[in-house]
Amino acid sequence: MYWYEDEVRRLESERLKLGYQPEALFYGSSTIRLWKTLSQDFKNIKPSNLGFGGSTLAACVWFFDRIMYPYNPHQLVIYAGDNDLGDGRHPEEVFIFFLELMAKVEKRFGGIPCYYVSLKPSLSRWHMADQFKYTNNLINNEIIKNDNNWQFINVFPKMLDEAGKPQARFYSPDGLHLSDQGYKLWKDVVSAAINYK
Repeated sequence: MYWYEDEVRRLESERLKLGYQPEALFYGSSTIRLWKTLSQDFKNIKPSNLGFGGSTLAACVWFFDRIMYPYNPHQLVIYAGDNDLGDGRHPEEVFIFFLELMAKVEKRFGGIPCYYVSLKPSLSRWHMADQFKYTNNLINNEIIKNDNNWQFINVFPKMLDEAGKPQARFYSPDGLHLSDQGYKLWKDVVSAAINYK
């Protein structure tokens, strides 16, 4: 996990400069980190962007205590797992990391509202779509089974066209990260899920 060290140190440094106590933490991979309009999109809940580039769900578990230590949020939004599959991990492994993350959150923050944003479809990883769908199903079913403070936000179908393929307009030129239109869609979907006005 040492290759994430610079990114984690960046988050620690930015926390010292924040100047306010965030009410909502957005945690996860570069899809979160690159959400440049996040502060404006959710300004009424004082968000903090805790995304770090290239991170996996495994890395989010590994660094959780260190990154979350200074915070006392009202809610948590997470997007991670995409890169785990991209790195060759199996859906069942990603699911185990999700269970570990749930345990970390419960221990640190208790029963605050938590939102897991589903793994997104992407042009560059469309050949792995079945693995992404299966991972989403594992995590969603766990959240439904527990019926607690977690909610599954399913962005996957909303990013597809009528033929069931990813809509290019939602992606940056690399076919993996989101475009401005992609982030606009995510803002709308996440806002609706967390009842944000």
